[in-house]
Amino acid sequence: MEQERTYSAFVGTSLIASGRIESVLPALKHGFDQDAGTLFLIFEDWSGRQVDFDLRGTVDEVLARALPAQPRTGPGRPKLGVTSREISLLPRHWEWLEQQPNGASAALRRLVDEARKHETDEPQSRQAREAMGRFMSAIAGNLPGYESASRALYAVNRPAFEAEIRDWPEDIRAYLLTRAGEAFWTRG
Repeated sequence: MEQERTYSAFVGTSLIASGRIESVLPALKHGFDQDAGTLFLIFEDWSGRQVDFDLRGTVDEVLARALPAQPRTGPGRPKLGVTSREISLLPRHWEWLEQQPNGASAALRRLVDEARKHETDEPQSRQAREAMGRFMSAIAGNLPGYESASRALYAVNRPAFEAEIRDWPEDIRAYLLTRAGEAFWTRG
């Protein structure tokens, strides 16, 4: 299942909107209409990457440009959520797949499902730390204790991290703390 994308928008150190794009963009558009010179820092929450949106035009036009295109139709079984995509394998891989019961697609699905069963939560935890690190670098890089907070984040030392961000602006600190659970997850 694909991660639902959410966004958080800041002006300076103040959080002005957070949530799905359909709720964030109208708030940004309103602020843009009030003062087109406002500097918005918009982050995709899952990745921590900064994103930009063209806020010119009506709210409907802004949303139309930002929302993902409708899924393409074509090969696959769309009613079942199946879409056809291309993968590249070596001839020996194709030979092995063709010998599997129920065909290559079924074999690949089984292999992926089996790998997902054995996957630990560590990759998600690492992704969450990287996202927090990107966010911190963009918005808090000049704040006191940034370097120490960054070291604590990547050392998975939550108490030290929280101590370092204790005096940071409220909205930045709150944003980081709401995302800290997954970033500081460790295998027990």
